[in-house]
Amino acid sequence: MSSVTSPTASASRPAAVPASSSSRPRLDWRLRFGALSLIWGFSFLLIKVGTHGYAPFQVTLGRLAFGTAVLAVAMAVRRERLPRGLRTWGHLAVAGFLLNALPFSLFAFAELTIPSTLAGICNATSPLCGMALSLVALSEDRPTRLRVAGLGLGFLGVLTVLGAWQGFHGLDARGTALALLASLSYPVGWIYVRRTLAGSSHSNLSLTGGQLLLATLQLAVVTPMFTSVPSEFAVVPLLAIAALGTLGTGLAVLIQYDLVAEVGPTTGQMVTYFVPVIAAAAGIAILGETLTWSTPVGAVIVLAGAALTQVRPKRTL
Repeated sequence: MSSVTSPTASASRPAAVPASSSSRPRLDWRLRFGALSLIWGFSFLLIKVGTHGYAPFQVTLGRLAFGTAVLAVAMAVRRERLPRGLRTWGHLAVAGFLLNALPFSLFAFAELTIPSTLAGICNATSPLCGMALSLVALSEDRPTRLRVAGLGLGFLGVLTVLGAWQGFHGLDARGTALALLASLSYPVGWIYVRRTLAGSSHSNLSLTGGQLLLATLQLAVVTPMFTSVPSEFAVVPLLAIAALGTLGTGLAVLIQYDLVAEVGPTTGQMVTYFVPVIAAAAGIAILGETLTWSTPVGAVIVLAGAALTQVRPKRTL
């Protein structure tokens, strides 16, 4: 899941650029950075465990409900209110679909047939997609040779992960395509947010709370249409969904607010590069998933390319 601070972000990031915080953070930013990396890295494992007992739409609905509850508590503690204005709510509905309801559901469906390790690596392509889209959609993002090279390198890494030279042999095309589509949804959503909600008078916590609420309502409508009430409630998958929503969707957003406010968006979005590493380690160590050599090698190439796309040209005085 990716950074909240630019349209080239992942996972899981639901709001606009956080405003700086006036209160001194209790924990060193490096500890919060590490916690955020772990939370988002383990999210793909939690999705996989959740789908062992519940349908993908049910996993996503539970995730969003728990995440919204965490933000509701945070808003109550900070005495924040939900945004006002029909136009703002309309934009938040689209943002909630593109940044939460759609990608969360796609990842859940993808992990029915692909390992959580591969899903986490697919998520790392989000900055690459964001870079490519922003060059077209955002006038302030100008291509440079270095960034274009990073884009090409990154997609070469994607082909390596997928084993293109073997004709994608042994690859579950449907699950992988869903994971890649989920990763594409994030930058599309972020470009929409930058075009419609940038400069809003509402706080980022307020906007994100409204966004997650609307995404939850969207899944609450869709889920009963395609699933039935479970005949029994599997405890471990349910706990995984609760952790996914409470930690990976709710708490992670709050941590990222303070992190980006303190160290800035450039350092804050470096979390993106640790997520696939942690996702792969968790999948292998806990779920017993396996990797061919091309997957980690391709992931390194993807991350290197993504890092190059984030290099900004130096401004001249």
